[in-house]
Amino acid sequence: MTTPTPSHDSLRINGGRLWDSLMQLAQIGATEKGGVCRLALTDLDKQGRDLVTGWAREAGLTVTIDKIGNGFLRRAGKNNALPPIVTGSHIDTQPTGGKFDGNYGVLAGLEVVRTLNDHNIVTEAPIEVAFWTNEEGSRFVPVMMGSGVFAGAFTLEKAYAATDTAGKSVGDELARIGYVGPEEPGAHPIGAYFETHIEQGPVLEDHDVTIGVVTGVLGIRWYDCTVTGMEAHAGPTPMALRKDALQVATRIMQEVVAIAHRHPPHGRGTVGMVHVHPNSRNVIPGRVKFSIDLRNATDALVDAMDADLRAYLAKVTEETGFPVQLELVSHYPAQPFHAECVEAVARGAEKLGYSSMRAVSGAGHDAVYMARLAPSGMIFVPCKDGISHNEIESARADHLEAGCNVLLHAMLERAGVAG
Repeated sequence: MTTPTPSHDSLRINGGRLWDSLMQLAQIGATEKGGVCRLALTDLDKQGRDLVTGWAREAGLTVTIDKIGNGFLRRAGKNNALPPIVTGSHIDTQPTGGKFDGNYGVLAGLEVVRTLNDHNIVTEAPIEVAFWTNEEGSRFVPVMMGSGVFAGAFTLEKAYAATDTAGKSVGDELARIGYVGPEEPGAHPIGAYFETHIEQGPVLEDHDVTIGVVTGVLGIRWYDCTVTGMEAHAGPTPMALRKDALQVATRIMQEVVAIAHRHPPHGRGTVGMVHVHPNSRNVIPGRVKFSIDLRNATDALVDAMDADLRAYLAKVTEETGFPVQLELVSHYPAQPFHAECVEAVARGAEKLGYSSMRAVSGAGHDAVYMARLAPSGMIFVPCKDGISHNEIESARADHLEAGCNVLLHAMLERAGVAG
């Protein structure tokens, strides 16, 4: 493969065309508040898929769909025996989704292809744009379903059997919308993978930086914690004689946040769900069950946070005599991205004159599974107030253009320009 020549260094995408494509796709499932509701494997998802694959064919790409409905839009290279350099994301949304989450990554890839076509540039390796099935997990679980099946994280049969609240299965709905392809998931080679995405958090905006050079995705552990005390009447029971499960639970909740502060800069600690029993105004709570979410940049750091949590729970049990049960309900290991892909993103931002900073992703993305299979990296751009999974999700056109330009140059670096 050859390094892009100086003439290619001046290459830029068409930001207006990228924005117009985003706005056109956003009309499919548009909501009154300016967002998008296009749930996986619905008729609206089919319309979105049809629009994107239609654009791909207009751009001269070949379209391959696998058995879980993942799409691969291929631009041939000079040496098509080489594994393709792939970019992509997803086009399904949350029920109260925005215009950019996922959609930007797919259409940024399409804009890269259109730009290469505009300038008659032939790459050594093929380039592909992927869209992955059911990344959001809002209608069917697990999340990141298409890329997970592709990477072998779970079986096609398990994915097909997943049902929504109405009892409709992934297998039946994929067939209904016509997106069960012939290719076995995972049979598709990938030379390297890049994903461009809005940050979905406030860090880039807070630092007034345009490009986030993503070094990896935080490891996550989800727990259910249950504290058991004793229900009693709120009036006749003196304070000293109470077995108030909520008061003990709130101590633990505060410690969850303290643990995150003790493991900076990427430590995260959250209690997001709380169930109080019996949940009556004049009854002392006898049992409290709540969620704990711990995250950090490496598995070793998450292990340390886990150890801190368990030590504190043992201390609380000894001091109060209240039984405290901790159940690990889900675990996602930290996923570092490939150093060469991370540096390709950093070089692209520097070459193009964009401000940049190293960043980590606190949310899961399809790139997590791709990183298990091939060198991978991500590019973040700011979103207004860090808000996503919300109809008011917003991003600046110049930031979206900048991220796509960095993607273009990172992909050219990996794919090579034919001499």
